[in-house]
Amino acid sequence: MASTRSGAWKQAMSRSEAILLGSGIGMLQCLSPFQASNLGGWVGRTLGPHLRASRTADRNLRRALPALDAEARARIITAVWDNLGRNIAELPHLAVLGGATAAAGWDIEGEQHLAPCRGGKQALFFSGHFGNWELVLPIAASLGLPVSGFYRAAANPRIDRLIQSLRNGPGSVSMFPKGAAGARAAIAHLQHGGSLGMLVDQKMNDGIAVPFFGEPAMTAPALAQFALRYRVPLIPIRVARLGPARCRMIVEAPLEVAVTGRRHEDIYALSLAINQRLEQWIRQDPGSWLWLHRRWPAEARSG
Repeated sequence: MASTRSGAWKQAMSRSEAILLGSGIGMLQCLSPFQASNLGGWVGRTLGPHLRASRTADRNLRRALPALDAEARARIITAVWDNLGRNIAELPHLAVLGGATAAAGWDIEGEQHLAPCRGGKQALFFSGHFGNWELVLPIAASLGLPVSGFYRAAANPRIDRLIQSLRNGPGSVSMFPKGAAGARAAIAHLQHGGSLGMLVDQKMNDGIAVPFFGEPAMTAPALAQFALRYRVPLIPIRVARLGPARCRMIVEAPLEVAVTGRRHEDIYALSLAINQRLEQWIRQDPGSWLWLHRRWPAEARSG
């Protein structure tokens, strides 16, 4: 009887959470993309700096960029929360964010690097949590590129379906849940000639230790493994925020990394090159990156 009541309570909470989120999404959809983005930015920069995650961000900044003083770190953290708030508020509008001619939406720099993919060739794309990273796959879909990616499923299945329905708008591409089943689906996708995009800037406990801002950081090796296995280009991309509901996807030339044939060494070299490119982007615009997660081991050097 107790387990039945507990199950009913969990179901009720699951429905209530989904209804609450759905109501919030409906309210944001009543606003224009600009209005929603500005509202999300205001909420983020007003509340975010007071949350516990901001202390994690400050520790990360002291480790990675020790030359910054407290005031500079505080400005970056506020910018991080502003961008995160905008991303969340823009999510209900992903399906209507258009290309270069639209008032709200995106444009592309370095589109010439996508030419091989449009010719039917495979590629692997990597990025991180920069600007509005949620736009990467919708932009690929709008360009007719068969690119899929990974996502972390929400604990509440109703909320997960709701969020995925926003990400997978008209003409969007498939996404694989993180985990064994998602990995198998991604491999099948690659084996059938598809391309894959991955966000590779977060800590992976069972990854490999690769330097990131001069400190060992547990890094997912899957992207390097895929690149070596399928012999496809590894293309860096990032999304830069230009303003409310307006972003630019920057596509760079494929990474050039010498392959020796020694698998473990090659995986490390590719992973290091990826981390170095991420670090380069972050140094260019520290406020555009999501500093809120614990990227380095707790015992690593602190400032």
